[in-house]
Amino acid sequence: MSLERTPRGIFVRLVRRVRDGESGMSTLEKVGLAAVIISILSFIAPVRGLMGDTYDAVFKQRDAEGEITAFSIAVRGILITLTALISFVGTGFLLLYTNVGKRLAFLITGAATFGWLVVGSMLFVVYAPRGIRPTSLEGLNAFQMRIPAIALTVGSAILFVMFILALDRYERDTE
Repeated sequence: MSLERTPRGIFVRLVRRVRDGESGMSTLEKVGLAAVIISILSFIAPVRGLMGDTYDAVFKQRDAEGEITAFSIAVRGILITLTALISFVGTGFLLLYTNVGKRLAFLITGAATFGWLVVGSMLFVVYAPRGIRPTSLEGLNAFQMRIPAIALTVGSAILFVMFILALDRYERDTE
């Protein structure tokens, strides 16, 4: 019996495939598998307790006066932003990926995301801010408050046009 057909030989081949990066799974499939594993582990009480303790240690740090620290607030904001991007943009990409393929899904998702950013930031430039101004922005005039939104509008418009041109080129190449 050759080494290839023994259980040890099969195991060695599998280890080599995984080690060499030939597992046959795309990055998206690996991320999905990791999400499923984390979801299943969250049903186990000790693991869920460890996740809760880690959350409290990172997001509920308090200083000497009992106030939540700036670090905890910053990490919470970064996590919320990343989660929102993954949830909203990632879901659209995943649906397109399953229907039109990886490259076309990336181009459509990029065009849609930056098109939405152009519209959203343009609305902010035109209509915001209204009402009482936050104290941290005291001293800024109406134009100065809109500079970040104007920069986002211009940057998003450039990227939107780039994605539209890439979509056009992709369409011409496939014909």
